[in-house]
Amino acid sequence: MKQKKSRLLILLVVVLALIGVACYGYWTSNGGASASTTKKLKTVTIGYQKADPVDISRQRGELAKEMKAKGYKVVFKEFQDGTALTTALRSGSIDYARLGDTPPVTDQAQGLGFVYVAAGSDKVKGSGILVKKDGDIKELADLKGKTIAYTKGTSAQFMLLQALKKAGLTTDDVKLVNMDQSASSVAFAKGTVDAWATWDPYTATAEVQQNATMLVDDTGLAKNRDFLLTTASYEKNNKDVSKLLIKYLAADMTWANNNKSDLITMLAKTLKLSKTIVTKMVDRRDYSMGKVTDAIVEEQQTIADVFYDNGVIDKKIDVKDAVADLN
Repeated sequence: MKQKKSRLLILLVVVLALIGVACYGYWTSNGGASASTTKKLKTVTIGYQKADPVDISRQRGELAKEMKAKGYKVVFKEFQDGTALTTALRSGSIDYARLGDTPPVTDQAQGLGFVYVAAGSDKVKGSGILVKKDGDIKELADLKGKTIAYTKGTSAQFMLLQALKKAGLTTDDVKLVNMDQSASSVAFAKGTVDAWATWDPYTATAEVQQNATMLVDDTGLAKNRDFLLTTASYEKNNKDVSKLLIKYLAADMTWANNNKSDLITMLAKTLKLSKTIVTKMVDRRDYSMGKVTDAIVEEQQTIADVFYDNGVIDKKIDVKDAVADLN
């Protein structure tokens, strides 16, 4: 009798073990987070700066989730500026970089082999030339003889060149001082520079905290868009990845437009700024991410031509040659 019970017990254990193996196999094949499943994910690394569209997607979390379902593990890396992003993209330590509108132009002129994958909406209301509210600069012509802070190779430099041209001035009519944003903020606050060409959140911060006003914004001067770039070689072999990123970034930008209160709370924490400043920044722009249109290519070509004419780049370029073909 004991022998019969032992055989039944052994049989029961074997049956339960087989059921367990079958269930485990079903679970892992249907999304179970096993180690073997994780290893099969292809890593895609994206470089960003604080509070840019990629950072919004990173914090929201939907892009990483959607990409994982498609077989990709997204890794986000934060950088302090466009130069660092460009270096990382060139070295291969990241696969994509979120950059502004001028770095892609200078990068193309240097023959770095980057291509535009996606473009965001303009930020014309949040970028411009700051002056003191109670100062003597009331119109662009008043900049003659003044000291202006800017950062070389950025959207602010292009906008400044366009603004001076509009006023009938040249760079010889003003004193331009190349500074990073932190140094420019200090110089503007102390009055060691008369004006400051910059963008949000620096413009909003100065307007709220430094008695500043925008002499002009970017309207009619520049667009100051966000772009997603990769290398030509990576794009050639990963068109599906680029298409998916455009799709999910676009969805996150729609979320940003429809949930500005949540977005403001998120970005205020990220930037360590007051909600008053961040609200000003968010309320004067829209968010988007989509394909690079012919009109946007023309905008970038204008930057390239102006930079060449002013000696910022030493090579004429054709921007359309650097646009990814995702058809």
